[in-house]
Amino acid sequence: MGTLVFQGASGGSTALTGSDTASTLALTVPAANGTLAIADTTNQAILMPVGTTAQRPSSPVSGMIRQNSTTSNPEWYDTTTSTWHTFSQPAGYSINYLVVAGGGGGGGAYGGGGGGAGGFLTGASSLSSGTAYTITVGAGGSGGVSTTTQATNGSNSSITGISTAIGGGYGGGALTYPGGSGGSGGGGGETTVSGGSGTSGQGNAGGNGSSVTNDCGGGGGGASAAGQSSAGTNGGNGGAGNSNSISGTSVTYAGGGGGAAYNSGSAGTGGAGGGGAGGTTNGFAGTANTGGGGGGCYGSGNTGGNGGSGIVIISYLGSQRGTGGTVTSSGGYTIHTFTSSSTYNA
Repeated sequence: MGTLVFQGASGGSTALTGSDTASTLALTVPAANGTLAIADTTNQAILMPVGTTAQRPSSPVSGMIRQNSTTSNPEWYDTTTSTWHTFSQPAGYSINYLVVAGGGGGGGAYGGGGGGAGGFLTGASSLSSGTAYTITVGAGGSGGVSTTTQATNGSNSSITGISTAIGGGYGGGALTYPGGSGGSGGGGGETTVSGGSGTSGQGNAGGNGSSVTNDCGGGGGGASAAGQSSAGTNGGNGGAGNSNSISGTSVTYAGGGGGAAYNSGSAGTGGAGGGGAGGTTNGFAGTANTGGGGGGCYGSGNTGGNGGSGIVIISYLGSQRGTGGTVTSSGGYTIHTFTSSSTYNA
């Protein structure tokens, strides 16, 4: 299977695919209704004027191309099989997409910050039929463990060549008091340290932790709002996520995790969109396939919540054209939902 590149008078190029025996092919039309030219690594370039008897030579050679007068597609001659192969131009089509990265883990120790939500991206793009697109669904970060293990960022989610969402930042804790930066930033841990920063267009910053006297964590940032800073003996709430209806129903994604609370104080709530609540002991995990951040924990021997894994959804108008993921339909659209890494075959 070779690949031809067709270039018209406008200078644009489109892949043409079909069966052939050459290893590298390049087809150009320098001007409208001009001359077809073929070049490859085994044959010399053969020029053939459009609209002449050379379209159908009596003794064609391998490497020759003709513009068939009965079809708009060029044909490639293969001496191995003594046949002409028609090259068809793949039809592109438009998609809408949602890409959400994995949420950050909640911080450990005496005032863990909430994990930041995974980066949240939506948009539209054009795909080429016959092309395989790698889909990566990011895992959530691990929660911190007491004073011994630092929480980790969530992992990126992506549609290769189209969109990449950045994993959420970890919640601050005893080993690293500031929250980590990411799609949305993790909340700061105890000792009045700052939350991590978010990525522009994908999320928001985490809230600040409180003084060492109260040992409370800030909330992780969410897709639509920053995490709340802790206050007194209360942990900060996680920032809210964004709602989206690409799946056919409205779902909220990418909420930040809540910060841990000191003793009798109130732990921060998880942000709408799968954020895990903070704890007065263990933190709570972010919801799977929402990109929600994990909640921070409080106290020796306790653990912050893990971040929620991400998700990738592709939607297009009309009947099914591609394969991959879980396929559903709604409102005239075909929807491909990926909850784990895979391939979308356009």
